[in-house]
Parts: sequence; C-alpha cells; structure tokens
Amino acid sequence: MATALKQYATIGENGQLNLTADLPEGTPVEIIILVQEPDETAYLLSTPANRQHLIEALKEANDSRNYIYVDPHAL
Repeated sequence: MATALKQYATIGENGQLNLTADLPEGTPVEIIILVQEPDETAYLLSTPANRQHLIEALKEANDSRNYIYVDPHAL
C-alpha cells in the first residue's frame, strides 16, 4: 500500500530541497518533482527593463501606422 504526501517547496541554495515528513528513518520513498513554470505575465513585468519593453511593444502594436495590410486575393 502506498501513502501519498504532498508538500510545496522552493529549491534552496546549491539546489537543495528540504522536505519534512513524519516517517521513520530508513523508510524507502519515491520522489517525483513537478516544476511549475513561471507565469509569463509576471515574468514580463518582473524587471523595470522588461516592463518598459512590454509597454513600448504594446504602444507599437496599437499604432495602425505599424500595420502591414495584405490583400488575401493577391496571395
């Protein structure tokens, strides 16, 4: 029979992962690590330089002078 324990942790210095479980010493365990991808919006806004670049890109995208018009019938 298997017992499941679920904990959230953050990788520490030198890649160390510290978990606590009320298990007797020597208990064999299987560890599966699921890595959560960072939220893209949070990443894009994570530094002032990234934030400024995103703001400028949005301004350019909203400026119709930057649009390229294509006639689908000419393709």
